[in-house]
Amino acid sequence: MPARLFNTLLLLAALFATPAHALTVEVDAPNEVKALLTQHLETARAARQGEKLDAEEIARLQRQSELTARDLLATEGYFSPRVESTVERVGDDWRVVYRVDPGARTTVRSVKLVFDGELKTHADAAGLRGRIERSFSLKQGMPFRQANWTAAKLAVLQPLLAVRYPAARLAASEARIDPAARAADLTLTIDSGPAYFYGEPVISGVQRYPVSIVRNLNPAKPGKPFRQRDLLDYQVALETSGYYAHATVSIEPDPAQAAAVPIRVEVVERAEKRFSVGAGVSTDTGARVQVGWLARDIADRGLRLKLDARIETNRQSGAAELAWPRTSAGYENSLGAQFKQEDIEGQRTRSTVAAARRTRRRGQIETTVSLQYQTEQQTIGDVVDVRNRALSANYAWTQRAVGRAFYPRRGHVLTLQAGGAAEALLSDTSFIRLYGRHTQYFPAGNNGRWVLRGEVGSVLADTRDGIPTDFLFRAGGDNSVRGYAYQSLGRTLEGGVASVRYLATGSVEYNYFFNRTWGMALFVDAGDAADSPGQLSPVFGYGLGARYRSPVGPVNLDVAYGEATQQFRLHFSLGVSF
Repeated sequence: MPARLFNTLLLLAALFATPAHALTVEVDAPNEVKALLTQHLETARAARQGEKLDAEEIARLQRQSELTARDLLATEGYFSPRVESTVERVGDDWRVVYRVDPGARTTVRSVKLVFDGELKTHADAAGLRGRIERSFSLKQGMPFRQANWTAAKLAVLQPLLAVRYPAARLAASEARIDPAARAADLTLTIDSGPAYFYGEPVISGVQRYPVSIVRNLNPAKPGKPFRQRDLLDYQVALETSGYYAHATVSIEPDPAQAAAVPIRVEVVERAEKRFSVGAGVSTDTGARVQVGWLARDIADRGLRLKLDARIETNRQSGAAELAWPRTSAGYENSLGAQFKQEDIEGQRTRSTVAAARRTRRRGQIETTVSLQYQTEQQTIGDVVDVRNRALSANYAWTQRAVGRAFYPRRGHVLTLQAGGAAEALLSDTSFIRLYGRHTQYFPAGNNGRWVLRGEVGSVLADTRDGIPTDFLFRAGGDNSVRGYAYQSLGRTLEGGVASVRYLATGSVEYNYFFNRTWGMALFVDAGDAADSPGQLSPVFGYGLGARYRSPVGPVNLDVAYGEATQQFRLHFSLGVSF
């Protein structure tokens, strides 16, 4: 009998003759595989759990762990390892030691992608085939790991599933290992199936509102090639339309229907009427209470009538709006009227506005064209007491590339506005108004972000007289220059601060979030408002603040020092709807 086998039998006999004892495990292996083995070997797992094992169970786990070690090393590309283990007595307990030499790692020698289905023959698919081949993550010469091979197989289907080929699948896959050459030859057969094109939507769940609302929100028109993004956009459009609490949009990738695959739409409708109450407080306009009433199906045509009243310390308003459902071309039309009065920094205004608007949302872009007529009574102390009116045409363009996060860490929001009025058309003064605001978000480490904001505004006119204050500018406050009272930067008169024709403000802010709920802020703001570009003289505000992700929205609390006033000012806002 060989000496090694004899010694092993003696060791096993000694083990079997002993009662249960505690176990420790050591793994002697290169760092790149040591953690993997320590985590998954059966003996190591038993040792972590503090199990007391008898000799027979220790021997079984020792043998099983050697097999497991070889399997684990194979997943990392080591197909010819040397794995040895010994059992040692340590006092009354036992220790198992594994000595592992993984050998040389297997590398990828060749990659072959075979295409089947329409992707193989269609002339227009050559570019897509090329992109898939270039983007395949495992390249010649790279280490072969099972996890990377699995991920590469899953990833290769994503471009097909996203566009035109929702039935794409892997028809075959093979990783042929050459142990002597330590090389892996990879072959994938990708069956795209047929190209899919949209048919008509099949709609369920519609009871209260016209089915035309669901159809008009559909971006995936019949005959258009399938695109996964269209279904997501359709679902978002339904859920943000105001008519539906929930929506599901999908297709069934049946090859027999590929030429006109039906879009299955299931909706859960919102109640036809809604009454809401809200309350809040802001250092800009004071305490606030708000009530609203909404009816979503006026005249059984899906018209929405919204009535809203808001009472704040420094501002009060009431509004009514009648809005039509979105058209098949993507437009939303509305008619509205508003009465508003406010007393901010001594400038008291009372205005009435009637407006017609057309809005269109396409992805991140929202555009609005409006025609409005506004009359206003304005007083400032004993200096100003005038009545202004304007019939204006206006255009607004906004891009929101920040997702839906309360505190986005990446992206931007850009708003551009242009409008004007002519004295010959129911207006007291001819003017052109231009305005732009940009906010950019940058990540800063894992828990921080930078927020850069800038805005400029200009009213081109021979005089400010006769222009309603909503078209003019003032600066200062929470979203302008912190450290200064809301709309306190403008033309200073005896008894108040008047709105002016030019505006420029900017801000640099750093946020750090300690956890998912709380964060802090450091910021510098600057800006001014004046009647000419040459009169703009920026004032600065510096401060720090707290950020809170509340269940109802973001809460900001800032303390800012106004350099020009040499005073500290608190900026705070909170609102809750019921």
